[in-house]
Amino acid sequence: MPDRHVQTFRQFQRVVTREVGALQDDFLGRGRPFGASRLLWEMGDGPVEVSSLRERLGLDAGYASRLLRSLEDEGLVAVRPSPDDARAKVATRTPAGTDEATLLDRLSDDAAQGVLAGFSDSELAEIDAAARTLTRALTRRHLSIETVDPQSRDAQWCVDQFFAEIDALFDSGYDPAKAIVVGASELTPPHGAFLVARLHGQPVGCGGVKLPAGEPAFLKRMWVAPSARGLGVAGLMLDQLEALAVASGAPAVTLDTNSLLTAAGQLYESRGYRQVADFNGEPHADRWYRKEL
Repeated sequence: MPDRHVQTFRQFQRVVTREVGALQDDFLGRGRPFGASRLLWEMGDGPVEVSSLRERLGLDAGYASRLLRSLEDEGLVAVRPSPDDARAKVATRTPAGTDEATLLDRLSDDAAQGVLAGFSDSELAEIDAAARTLTRALTRRHLSIETVDPQSRDAQWCVDQFFAEIDALFDSGYDPAKAIVVGASELTPPHGAFLVARLHGQPVGCGGVKLPAGEPAFLKRMWVAPSARGLGVAGLMLDQLEALAVASGAPAVTLDTNSLLTAAGQLYESRGYRQVADFNGEPHADRWYRKEL
């Protein structure tokens, strides 16, 4: 690798850590360093296993324990044994911790706006494009996509999140009982497959494909968590699902979706899918797509 690339990246690191206040003990004026505030934000609505937090942020056990202890002392976090594994610990925000995380989000937005305020529109566009590219590239180092049992815990969690999201999106809600049934056996090799995407070991997306012999493959349950959107996860999963269809000898890939899922429609159309007539009568769909293989 040319040394120029190494030095450019190191300079980028130095500039960013200074600009975001990562070197200060009083990050965003809240009386604690960046690491503690990031840990509070990362745990979300919780509870979350402490080992999971350490993995996401790349922290060693001792440093993570010190940060959590400081947050406990502030009354922002509660740490207790996991109900599922007495050897593990889980962390949860207290009500005060939830309020603090909300405030940190607002202060971080204000700080980012302050940094970006002096740039022209063209410079902002360049910064936005470069930031997106770098975020995707660095994040994908910690992304995995694997074929799993569609009844596994991570698979079921993703599907439940997917159902909850579209239930809130559709005016009449989403009733899985009215949808065309896709059984677990249809998404299990050799009849199909179900993929789960994990980021830092945590599930952030899923997608399934039915592979009926001699017929078009059929995509189902494509979903990416809001926290992982913009990283290209959906496109990577689609690549793998299409590869499975090709390997099975399927002549085409089909799917149904709803026009309210605008990002999904844009992805499929950008990848060569064309709208076709209703081919399965799915009551929650208003668009049907096909791509020849």
